[in-house]
Amino acid sequence: MLVVWEVVCRAGLIEPQLLPAPSDIVVRLLEQAASAEFWGNFGITLYRLAIGLSLAVVLGVVLGLAAQLSRFSAALLDALVRLLAPIPKIALYPALILIFGFENASKVALIVADALFPVLMATWSAARAVDRKLIWSARAAGTSNLACLWKVTLPSIVPTVLAGVRVAGVIACVVVFLAEMIASTDGLGHMLTVAARAYRTLDMFVPLVWICIVGLALNWLIGTLQRVVDRSG
Repeated sequence: MLVVWEVVCRAGLIEPQLLPAPSDIVVRLLEQAASAEFWGNFGITLYRLAIGLSLAVVLGVVLGLAAQLSRFSAALLDALVRLLAPIPKIALYPALILIFGFENASKVALIVADALFPVLMATWSAARAVDRKLIWSARAAGTSNLACLWKVTLPSIVPTVLAGVRVAGVIACVVVFLAEMIASTDGLGHMLTVAARAYRTLDMFVPLVWICIVGLALNWLIGTLQRVVDRSG
């Protein structure tokens, strides 16, 4: 696909202002990689992504496990998921800006709101599928309900939870980029918006390539962790 893209651009079939050649994008990417301003924007995007995804994972796992404590907690969580999961979270961004301001907090909150549900659903479904005999045995040995969640349920569901985290990571990359495009003065998404307003098509592709690299690296990292857990299990 990249070869065809390059050939089409070099043959002059598409205007460079509309679609630059991949080789030109790589050259521009390397040029910007030598800029301190670029690494500042890249770092702030990574910071928002890391904080938002980490909070989403912690909240998703905690809520998914909490649903196992009683039928009431399971029914309450089921109602909340049915109500909140279908809502397009990007529609909440103006409200989040009013509450948290234009800085990092509103963007992190949007990432959490969007990336939470894959982790929550993975944790919840995996926890319900744990062999009840293991839990009964632990309870018969005097283990409390909370301790059962920590010592029995959680170790059993780690591979499935990581699958949910893998999906959440992709969503978090998309959301942080969108949030920075809509309302931000820094970050990769802001770089793309500034380039688009000035009609600098080549510069528009650089942040897109970098967020793609971040997504691939995150996916590889979580996938490697999954394989390690599977082997150790």
